[in-house]
Amino acid sequence: MDSPISSFLLFFAFSLPFVFGTSLDLYSSCSNLFNCGNITNVGFPFWGVGRPPDCGYPALQLACEGNKTTIVIMQIKYQILKYSLQNNSQTLTIARTDYMGTLCPKKFINTTIDYNLFDAIPTYRNITLLYCSSSSVAGQFSCPGYNAGFIQVSPMGSTPCNVSVIVPVSMNFFPSVSDVVNSTEVSKAFDEGFEVRLKEDGGRCRICEQSQGVCGYDLSSNRTTCYCRMGDIDNGACRNLQAGGAPSSPPGDRDGNRNLKVVIGVCVGLGSAIAILFCIMIIYIRRRKRLSTKSSSISNRKKYGIDSIINYGPKRYHYSEIKKMTNSFSTKIGEGGYGIVYQGKLLDGTLVAIKVLKLSKANGEDFINEVMSISRTSHVNIVGLLGFCYTSRKAALIYEFMANGSLDRFMSRSHNHEMKMLHRIVTGVARGLEYLHCGCSTRIVHFDIKPQNILLDEDSNPKISDFGLAKLCKRKVSAISMLGTRGTAGFIAPEVFSPAFGIVSYKSDVYSYGMLVLDLVLGGIRNNPNHSRLLSDDDSEMYFPNWVFKNIEMGKSIRMRQSLMEEEEEEMEKKMTMIGLWCIQTSPIDRPTMSRVLEMLEGSIHSLQMPPRPLLVAPNMATQQSTSESLSYI
Repeated sequence: MDSPISSFLLFFAFSLPFVFGTSLDLYSSCSNLFNCGNITNVGFPFWGVGRPPDCGYPALQLACEGNKTTIVIMQIKYQILKYSLQNNSQTLTIARTDYMGTLCPKKFINTTIDYNLFDAIPTYRNITLLYCSSSSVAGQFSCPGYNAGFIQVSPMGSTPCNVSVIVPVSMNFFPSVSDVVNSTEVSKAFDEGFEVRLKEDGGRCRICEQSQGVCGYDLSSNRTTCYCRMGDIDNGACRNLQAGGAPSSPPGDRDGNRNLKVVIGVCVGLGSAIAILFCIMIIYIRRRKRLSTKSSSISNRKKYGIDSIINYGPKRYHYSEIKKMTNSFSTKIGEGGYGIVYQGKLLDGTLVAIKVLKLSKANGEDFINEVMSISRTSHVNIVGLLGFCYTSRKAALIYEFMANGSLDRFMSRSHNHEMKMLHRIVTGVARGLEYLHCGCSTRIVHFDIKPQNILLDEDSNPKISDFGLAKLCKRKVSAISMLGTRGTAGFIAPEVFSPAFGIVSYKSDVYSYGMLVLDLVLGGIRNNPNHSRLLSDDDSEMYFPNWVFKNIEMGKSIRMRQSLMEEEEEEMEKKMTMIGLWCIQTSPIDRPTMSRVLEMLEGSIHSLQMPPRPLLVAPNMATQQSTSESLSYI
């Protein structure tokens, strides 16, 4: 038994039981259905409680807590009140557990349904709860720390309240946005939940089940798969054939089938052992030769994340559908180094913005990076990605349409905007960045915050866009490795292009945000004809932040075009300017977090300290910083 053939046969004999044993285990495990309380007979694509992770989508884990079924969707726990399976369509009635029986949860969290897993159906609407620390008007309810709470059935734009939370409810309770509601009705609506419908998997599971297989999920390839009682998989179906080519028998006939298969197996094995061995040897050798090529192909697919996007990301469209949406690319609304943006329309009439790129090896990675990053987000100040198209030569991203375009165009139309509107815009951008840094399951650092990447909707609410340069990182990891400089000149943090200034982290976004705030308050220095004159002023020391700092010290406005402002607006301008200067501190450890920036924006100007004068040199070339300052980064 020392020959290569003997060694191979020994390896083959030991491998077969392991391979088929694993397949049989998954077939058996995934045949089990989930049962908990009144939620029964739940199968694919769900998993949990007796159904291992290989039995369903990773994001659809069920739990049984005291005979109550729960599921976590977009970081929020829901209780499943009802489950229905009709005509291969699975419908759930779910309710947020943090709002069941109360309007005062421990944490105020905004979220939305994961539209990559669930279809949007017109059976629910969003209710907005407003929590105010103080109000001149009596509230409809109150919570600890918030004296007045209000309920809105339809969005009302900006509000004076500290916190607002959007919660879905069934339209059975509030069929019209004009309905007047009270806290008792809303609380009852929250307890009753709302209905969502699971998206189809393209019919792959039905094909599997029709061949007497059990549906599951291959975690290595991120695809729906089929587990078979016996035999192989062919195009998503089980090839369980008997000797005459007939399909495998139902489970009730297993004992008779087993005896027949033993007899057939012995006869065939004795009569054709040499032929089988010869075939196995040929297959083994050929597969060894193809191994390196196949491994390289799989590595590339994982590198660009295509499989993951197809299964977890937004809807994928064909290029012909993109062409139809844009009416053969007839309406161009923007253009840049990344490609061209066209106005389009979905089948339901929804206006969209479609960014079309021509792929190269470099920006192909940026494209995948943008889809992976933005598909993990759901926030009112982050632009929504509705779909994408990806081929070997073409790629397109389908975004929600922003009626007022980008922030730089907004600034270029006029340099004399109301200070209250500017304050609302910078506050919205700050909320979006805080969400990217702290609100996502995986921290996202944008690396390209600038006016061109801030879009405004019809109500001039800001939304952060263009995640092509973004990086995902674990929250506990403060430093980010960089291969090359990312960002736009004038908005790039010093540490991004030189390690002498400190480590690259989420504080790099804070710097870009600070430059954006100063640019906005000034009235758009990039679009202002007097920009060069300002920067060459002797008093500015050829450095724009120093010019801003000097004007703040002297109590002067930095607005290019002066207009009469009320005292409240003057305070807003000074507050935003001081916050901008704090954010663009040369050393990352001196910059505030975005959570702290929000506190400063919403707080009083009298609680703000004057920031240090921005430096032109790296911290290790300037005065040595104290130990307490170093610890402030933690």
